[in-house]
Amino acid sequence: MSTFDPTAYLPDDLLERIRERAPIHDRENTFPEQDLDELRTAGYLSILVPVERGGAGLGLAEAAVLQQRLATAAPATALAINMHLVWTGVAKVFSDRGVPGLEFVQDGAAAGEVFAFGISEGGNDLVLFGSDTDAVPTDDGGYAFTGTKIFTSLAPVWTRLGLHGLDTTSADAPKLVFAFVERTDAVVTGDDWDTLGMRATQSRTTRLDGARADAAHVVRRIDPGPNPDPIVFGIFSVFEILLASVYTGIARRALDLAVLTAQQRRSKKTGVAYSQDPDIRWRIADMGLAYDALPPQIAALARDVDEKVDNGARWFALLSGVKHRAITMSKHVVDQAMLVAGGGSYFSSNELSRLYRDVLAGAFHPSDPESAHATAASSWLGPIES
Repeated sequence: MSTFDPTAYLPDDLLERIRERAPIHDRENTFPEQDLDELRTAGYLSILVPVERGGAGLGLAEAAVLQQRLATAAPATALAINMHLVWTGVAKVFSDRGVPGLEFVQDGAAAGEVFAFGISEGGNDLVLFGSDTDAVPTDDGGYAFTGTKIFTSLAPVWTRLGLHGLDTTSADAPKLVFAFVERTDAVVTGDDWDTLGMRATQSRTTRLDGARADAAHVVRRIDPGPNPDPIVFGIFSVFEILLASVYTGIARRALDLAVLTAQQRRSKKTGVAYSQDPDIRWRIADMGLAYDALPPQIAALARDVDEKVDNGARWFALLSGVKHRAITMSKHVVDQAMLVAGGGSYFSSNELSRLYRDVLAGAFHPSDPESAHATAASSWLGPIES
């Protein structure tokens, strides 16, 4: 049995170049164009595309490992690339299950196109199950979308935006429409991304004013609300697993930095390395115990998606749960790493300071803590009685 080698797709020298640029993009609030260019050249944008369509043919389990590795160098770059990988991952979910409709995503990714994720809307806690964006049918079988999307990562560079909107005018309305639009004058990207952390994602607000998707790029029309359609499972599964991967990668980097600091620092009082201090050892052990739980969980769920395991109604609790645990674990580990490193980590030039700010973004991605707990409660206790 062959062993997966992450360095074949993310070589050490590429990772180090990305790591060196990360503080610059954070400080200057700029998108990491060089990172994207180098990752594209390395074939990273098509790791989830089948070999026969020009990609690497990796599974979600391997992509999750790679995203953890990339996040150790530049969390914001990893999070931005995540959104492209979500769509190529959904395309893989489709093709693995014999569902047509997203082959153009696979072909586009293999050709170097960048796919962005345009689902989030201000105040829309329905997320995948509803939309405030108007989807109006056009005469050619396509749709025109009007509305506002928030947190559109890859905003300066995407070539196609995958999004959803609500069709309220067709004979079978209402229908949620999932489609892809190109960058035209009908799509306006704001310049409003000035945030505490994850600054290099450049997840700006996107305003749509009749942005058109032709019939070939209208992927799904489904009923609003919870739905077993492959588009819902595909997005939710790939999104949650890859998000968990990025934040688990942040935790790994914080843990490694804490270990390095403990080995290098010495007590003025005793002359002994901090790595021999019982309190520091306990703190790092606590970080390690928390971190070690997540990579196997991510790997197991990703393999289930790859192998088409039927977890039935448990899927949503399992997926929202692994994302929630990754976020809470990662924040805890970074908190502990800051304490191990001492006051120097409080300076903005310190890498841990950036990790501390970056990790805070995790709580704002779906599923948020409230949604994750509600899903888990329903899984174990059943729905709330009306």
